[in-house]
Amino acid sequence: MKKKLLSALMAGVMVFSLTACGSGSSAEAKSASSEAAATTASESAASGDASHIYVLTAPEDHGWTGSVATFAKEKVEEVNGAGKYSAEVITCDDASYQINQIEDIIAKGEKNISVVIQPIDDTVQSAIQELVDAGVPYVAFDRIIDGVASSAVSNVKGDNEGIGAGSAAYFVSLGLKPGDKVYVYEGDTSSVTTLRNQGFTEYLLGDIEFDGQKIADDAKWTQDQIDSSITYSGAMNWSRSDTKAAFETLMGDSSNTDIKWFYAEDDELAMGILEALNGGGIDDAAKEAFLANKPVITGCGGLDEFYGVLRGESYGDLYSKLGGFMSVTYSPSMIQTAIQDMVDSLDGSTVTQDHVIECQNVTADNVSEFKGFN
Repeated sequence: MKKKLLSALMAGVMVFSLTACGSGSSAEAKSASSEAAATTASESAASGDASHIYVLTAPEDHGWTGSVATFAKEKVEEVNGAGKYSAEVITCDDASYQINQIEDIIAKGEKNISVVIQPIDDTVQSAIQELVDAGVPYVAFDRIIDGVASSAVSNVKGDNEGIGAGSAAYFVSLGLKPGDKVYVYEGDTSSVTTLRNQGFTEYLLGDIEFDGQKIADDAKWTQDQIDSSITYSGAMNWSRSDTKAAFETLMGDSSNTDIKWFYAEDDELAMGILEALNGGGIDDAAKEAFLANKPVITGCGGLDEFYGVLRGESYGDLYSKLGGFMSVTYSPSMIQTAIQDMVDSLDGSTVTQDHVIECQNVTADNVSEFKGFN
């Protein structure tokens, strides 16, 4: 686990406390100044002088979830610097530890506190209900638990259906026709994957729009075409390596080399396809036949490595042989919107409870406008 970083800002007014949950050895690694900062923040909240915001996220390690904590820390620093409220980030490795943290927050009996939480999983529902019962306002981020969603100040999430619609719209713009073979690399078995699948097919059916527009009538698919022409990989567990291996196996059957359209439900999965094409696990003849078809690959999330391909920094030769390469936004920076929703609520402003952040398609043409994560 990462070392905990707690830094006091604007002494006597505001404290910036970044706390990592985990092993006892990590706790012992806190510096004396960090401990003083945490104490000051807690005392400020308890005294009622200012509202204190606890921000609970997954660990700051790597990938999308790790980057949530990074962006949360940036926003917390901004909140503390503004001088009106105090805030701290608490990262937890698993759901049981996150539940313990919520229970500890409630047990302190502090006044004027609130919570912004990225639930580790649905088992955190009971602890969130304890927040509600204790009268502690909270904002939920990314994983929205239906059983308690109506109690939240705001439920902030990306548009998972929009991700599917965005990929489908991109394919159609590049010539996808009703009944063309499409291969979908799925993330897992959760509602996230269900919604991303649903958005893709609903756009093709003409049921939903993307970027303000629906598919043209003459490009619409029938349900029979959806059922017969789209193949789903099954859960790749959001794993690049699993996708790479699965794609190599797929290309081991020469009948699959004519598949042109690949919808990967995460940038990591899309990068797994590129790694497979760039490696030695696919027969040269199969690889040549596949690339001759000018395949189109989409991902989503905002992985900077993916954006680097669009910027021309890597995989240049392979990229030139593709018919298209695009990522739909689903940035971990959305946690900053969740924190801002809590700040706005504390300020007395009206906050949208069902706060869905629209997504955008990122290509080589506009990638310079977007900030990726590592």
